[in-house]
Amino acid sequence: MKKVLLIILACFCSCDSPKEEVDLIVLNANIYTVDESFSKAQSFAVKDGKFLFLGKDEEVEKLYKTENRVDAGGKTIVPGLIDAHCHFYRLGQNQQAVDLVATTSFSEVLERVKDFQLENKREFIYGGGWDQNDWEIKEFPTKAEIDIMFPDTPLAIERIDGHAYLVNQKALDLAGITNETVAIGGEIVKVDGELTGILIDGPMGLVDAIIPEPSKETMIAALKDAEQISIKNGLTTVNDAGLSREVIELIDSLQQAGDMKIRVYAMVSNYPENLKYYLNKGIVKTEKLNVRSVKVYGDGALGSRGAVMKKAYTDKPNHFGAMVTPVDEIESLAYKIAATDYQMNTHAIGDSANFVVLRAYKNALKNKKDRRWKVEHAQILSTLDFDYFKDGIIPSVQPTHATSDMYWAEDRIGAERMHGAYAFKTLLNQSGIVALGTDFPVEQVSPFLTFYAAIARKDVKGYPEGGFQKEEALTRSEALKGMTIWAAYSNFEEEEKGSIETGKFADFVILDRDIMVIDESEIPSTNVQSVFISGEIAE
Repeated sequence: MKKVLLIILACFCSCDSPKEEVDLIVLNANIYTVDESFSKAQSFAVKDGKFLFLGKDEEVEKLYKTENRVDAGGKTIVPGLIDAHCHFYRLGQNQQAVDLVATTSFSEVLERVKDFQLENKREFIYGGGWDQNDWEIKEFPTKAEIDIMFPDTPLAIERIDGHAYLVNQKALDLAGITNETVAIGGEIVKVDGELTGILIDGPMGLVDAIIPEPSKETMIAALKDAEQISIKNGLTTVNDAGLSREVIELIDSLQQAGDMKIRVYAMVSNYPENLKYYLNKGIVKTEKLNVRSVKVYGDGALGSRGAVMKKAYTDKPNHFGAMVTPVDEIESLAYKIAATDYQMNTHAIGDSANFVVLRAYKNALKNKKDRRWKVEHAQILSTLDFDYFKDGIIPSVQPTHATSDMYWAEDRIGAERMHGAYAFKTLLNQSGIVALGTDFPVEQVSPFLTFYAAIARKDVKGYPEGGFQKEEALTRSEALKGMTIWAAYSNFEEEEKGSIETGKFADFVILDRDIMVIDESEIPSTNVQSVFISGEIAE
């Protein structure tokens, strides 16, 4: 009798149990959790900015209540997307400068610069995005025409990769650059002994020093512009590959005031004042900001022939590129950073630069565990050097670089070296993970172009038909992991983001199509319907 009464009492209590009040319920969704088993769910509840429960609609409905409900209408939901390598602040700055992206000739560059200056009347003309490889004449331009157009106004327009300037004579004069100036960590290009106005890598700093400093209001506007563009594209975390203390602290103040929602993993630019401050201060970590790495430039870029190769460029005999940071300095930096809790994240494009960086990492990290140092780009490697990634080094790569460079990369380095170029699957097999990014604004912001390039190895027109070096393509699940949980892991953030799991930040994106099953040709057209950060819609 007592047993029967207990059963009746238990049933009564369970029927009468009040539903828990939560902040958000999402129902009727096609959810890719990207958890360890890559499981799927239909619904989830969010409380205090974190995922509280995942399951089926009826399970969530039974346990939780809220006035804030979202019926996803069967749409696909993925974890908040992470761009593992971008230039977030520079994207914002570019909104205030001459946009030279997708120009098809130098004449078009000149026309855009002229129109911009007529409208804005700047004391110093700045812009970027040109790429001579997209022009019929695939040679570096010279300053001859801009000297005539702007004899008294300094001008600097940056190549799309950020590794070359075209400047006019006025800018050269203000920067103190003459035929006698020695190029350190790059090249001052001359033709017949005369300055052309092209500066590659290191010497660009001489011009940077004369560009007027932006006001705080201008910097805030740039950051807000970048945030708006990033969120619109489904990004909830951005890894900015190189920031000053001033910009990092401005980001922190905006986030703390509630004026910036996006999360930022900020790599500290490798300048003495930055290193002295941050390496002594230690890791800076809030819910929105993570400062625990130093961004170092190993070499330049392939497009401007600044990437450092073991053998000469195929299309430029006796030219090997140039180290931006000298070899001995990379080695000493590695030991210095290894003595702290910071990561060292080093840009390396050419096979020689990758070898230098990987060797320095190996030596500095001897007997040190779980440091998660990254090679940013890891673009061209000698086949023997891939083994370095077995030791916990993380390749941070950009799939759209492969599909942007595929038209001319072999001309630069020859067929043999292409076997170790843009080798994302090989890198994954060695490292166990790859972190995926765009390098925007070098490439477009869209993470769906990243996803598409990673799995299809084609441009948006479907070229080439079989895919570029298709053996190096990633699967769809690998690509999504690279933009979520693996990117989070590379930041030491896998316990708080990167997947839709109980206890993690409720960062997620609702898409208009299922990128995991649709025809690959449809992926670039994917649209973001809604973005949530900490369970709140981000706009």
